Amino acid sequence: MKVVAIVNQKGGVGKTTTAINLATAIAAVPSRVLLVDIDPQGNTATGFGVNKQSFKNTANLYNALIGKAEIQDVIAHTEIPDLDIVYSDVNLAAAEIELNNLEQSRYRLKTLLSRIASVYDYVFIDCPPSIGLLTVNALVAAHSMLIPLQCEFFALEGVKHLLETYKLIKESLNQGLQMEGVVLTMYDRRNSLTELIEKDVRSCLGELVYKTVIPRNIALVEAQSYGKPALLYDINATGSVAYINMAKEFLSQQKVSA
Repeated sequence: MKVVAIVNQKGGVGKTTTAINLATAIAAVPSRVLLVDIDPQGNTATGFGVNKQSFKNTANLYNALIGKAEIQDVIAHTEIPDLDIVYSDVNLAAAEIELNNLEQSRYRLKTLLSRIASVYDYVFIDCPPSIGLLTVNALVAAHSMLIPLQCEFFALEGVKHLLETYKLIKESLNQGLQMEGVVLTMYDRRNSLTELIEKDVRSCLGELVYKTVIPRNIALVEAQSYGKPALLYDINATGSVAYINMAKEFLSQQKVSA
């Protein structure tokens, strides 16, 4: 089972959209995929059309992290074959405080995932837009780190901080952590600044940057409002095609590393 943390300390860069659609595309291979939402905003639930009120009184990742539920009890099936999900809600924000009082506070998620290592081929973790204890748990549990990077002026500055965090986690908490790569999101070919940013990012990070870019695409936004991954909402949309190509690139990298 390979665990991939999808991380960026900035919000609105396409982390959840990437998590949902990459997981959907990989599950279609087929592979057994688990999507873990460790963001208290709980947006992956909305992305799969789940009414958050419907699981308000049921156990979720928060309960598992603080030891009040087993990981197996907080996994839900989606309408997509071979794709399961662990939902979160606003209660997870309290875990940032509560985890500090628990033993092995940075290793709680890693311990939970180790109990289902034989069940899934891939686990994708949708991280919150901050480098707090929840994100640290994700990076300690992960084998690799994937960074969605919005094509904007300060993009490289954000990546610099992320790479520093990656180095710290690798040196002190998870020596096996690798860089999965950087994927450019919200790419607008009509904007000349976008191409300049892409050129800068590729010149700085080289092969770490995915060849596939994720465009600004209305279908990616509309799919969220309909509670569907874009690949189910409109598989022919440019955003959907981009995530399919990204999944192919992701899987080809796994073959090379193997």
